[in-house]
Amino acid sequence: MTLHNAPPVVYPLGRSLFLGGLLLALWLAGLLVLLLWCYTIRQLDWRMASALVAVLGAGVVARTGWNNAPTGQLTWDGEVWRWESSSYQTGTAEHDLSVIADFQYVLLLRLENQARARLWLWVEQKFLPERWLDLRRAVYSPRKATVTSLQHDSLHAEALPTVAVLGAMHPVDTPRIDS
Repeated sequence: MTLHNAPPVVYPLGRSLFLGGLLLALWLAGLLVLLLWCYTIRQLDWRMASALVAVLGAGVVARTGWNNAPTGQLTWDGEVWRWESSSYQTGTAEHDLSVIADFQYVLLLRLENQARARLWLWVEQKFLPERWLDLRRAVYSPRKATVTSLQHDSLHAEALPTVAVLGAMHPVDTPRIDS
């Protein structure tokens, strides 16, 4: 059985509406809990004030994180993954790709370069629906070893030394020393 790499694919990434909706829903849930707490206590004290500051701060952090989400394009050339964006060196580093979550129309991917720097990407079908299945094939297909990497490994492999063992097949009557 011959393994084939998935065909090359370039997929654009923008700010994920799925992630934005998820962050908004979580923030609204926190705000709702805070409002219910205020309604039941009906007295503003330092705990409620600090909870309000925490909920508002979480909203600001979530919005800032969503606004600063990475945009660019994910490229699979048939052998390696590359991340290309205006804020990153275009396609110079090879990345390891891992699927963290799969919601069929949205994928959460983790790219990791050789320096172990990680980039989390929310990939949505809506950005390029006609290439979505190609991207999914590339993400889930097993990578076969390339000919150049096999040649590289065989060049650096050391030959195992040949060892002749006397009396390996026939026991020799020599005294055994146990330590």
